Amino acid sequence: MQITSHAFKANSVKALADPELQRAMGNVEKGFIGKRQKAVDLLPEFDALRDSAVAIKNHTLKHLDLYIEAYVKRVEAAGGTVHFAEDADHAKAIFLSIARRRKAKTVTKGKTMISEEIGLNAFLEENGIIPVETDLGEYIIQLRGEHPSHIIAPAVHLTRDQVEADFRRVHTHLDIGRNLTEPVTLLAEARAILRQKYGEADIGVTGANFLVAETGTSVIVTNEGNGDLTQLLGKCHVVLASIEKLVPTLEDTAQILRILARSATGQEMSVYTSFSTGPKRAEDLDGPEEYHVILLDNGRSAMLGTEFEEMLRCIRCGACMNHCPVYHAVGGHTYGSVYPGPMGAVLTPSLSGIHKAGHLPNASTFCGRCESVCPMKIPLPKMMRHWREKEFEQNLQPKPARAGLKLWAYAARRPKLYRLAASIGMPILARLGGAKHRFASLPLAGGWTKWRDLPAPEGKTFQQQYAEAQRHRAPAQTAKVPA
Repeated sequence: MQITSHAFKANSVKALADPELQRAMGNVEKGFIGKRQKAVDLLPEFDALRDSAVAIKNHTLKHLDLYIEAYVKRVEAAGGTVHFAEDADHAKAIFLSIARRRKAKTVTKGKTMISEEIGLNAFLEENGIIPVETDLGEYIIQLRGEHPSHIIAPAVHLTRDQVEADFRRVHTHLDIGRNLTEPVTLLAEARAILRQKYGEADIGVTGANFLVAETGTSVIVTNEGNGDLTQLLGKCHVVLASIEKLVPTLEDTAQILRILARSATGQEMSVYTSFSTGPKRAEDLDGPEEYHVILLDNGRSAMLGTEFEEMLRCIRCGACMNHCPVYHAVGGHTYGSVYPGPMGAVLTPSLSGIHKAGHLPNASTFCGRCESVCPMKIPLPKMMRHWREKEFEQNLQPKPARAGLKLWAYAARRPKLYRLAASIGMPILARLGGAKHRFASLPLAGGWTKWRDLPAPEGKTFQQQYAEAQRHRAPAQTAKVPA
């Protein structure tokens, strides 16, 4: 997809003024946060499992080359083929060569964020191949010509009324008087249309939640049967995955699975957890004739050994965006990239460059909720601060902002000057703040007050209040020790 992260502020203004989007985004907080907490509370060892999962991924990333090598050997031993793609264009070229050799005309797809990252659908259409999204949310947004707004709930930005209107607009061959007022009727209609697509497909495409080095297995975690039908009924199964999806063993996979669904949807386990290892064997009743894995780098290897390596632990559960107040307010499309929310604010600059995505690390209140709920304990706020530092180092911020930061840094390195300026400025700002204790506009602070009011200080600095508290503090009483 085309990255529009540079337009985040303009996108935000549009999103905040969209009543349908605001109505739909209310479902994110209702539908995810409480369910996750309930699922976590029912698993006493949840935090211990998080620690174990972090250790597994850290170990894998430190030895990623060895695990990739082991994985490739296992895939090949099972009759499959692994293709290495340096970037998006390389991955698409590999896929097209497979499709051309098989003379493919139709491709069914399970949900895969990597296909979104490389822009696979548009590329296939340009080359005369029809892609069909089979995940319900992905199918809905394909009808609308949109991209996912959430990594596990692609159509969360839409209301039921909007979905009904799209179904009636596209499914013109069906009875105009049919009932589409309930989610179950919408689901039944999509299922009936998609069922015939599986058998017609020349290639089935899935993503991968995990790639298991021990067995050469790809694992998908879904709540719909479309993933299984996609990878079983197509004559050729192509897995699109990025290099950080490697885990050493099946046991490691099982441990991480215990925290994945709980963090994502509040389930103990997803409805389907499907393991694929190679193409159909002689004794199998069904399955693909060919099995391919396109293993994508696209900037990830450059993150290894840097302050952003921990981002590669991400298991794409979506918990960070489910709990993010900024995401709740503006939705996923505002971020202008494949990966929205806090994880996107770190990953997108890593993949496309801070010069294109500099607004995203700044789109945070730094409340810390994302890090606290992340099953892999990824320090997202810390890494967003790192990106802010790089943005400053590369002179990408507006000149007034840079000048203001330099002025603040000058004072902050001189404690006496800082305290003097604060002790003079705080009472003045408190008085100017008036009865509402806030500013709708303020000189040199237009970048803030253009979008929100600036709270006025209470009148005294923290240092002054702390000093007063210390002076009035009752002297500690000495406890008498009995003889």
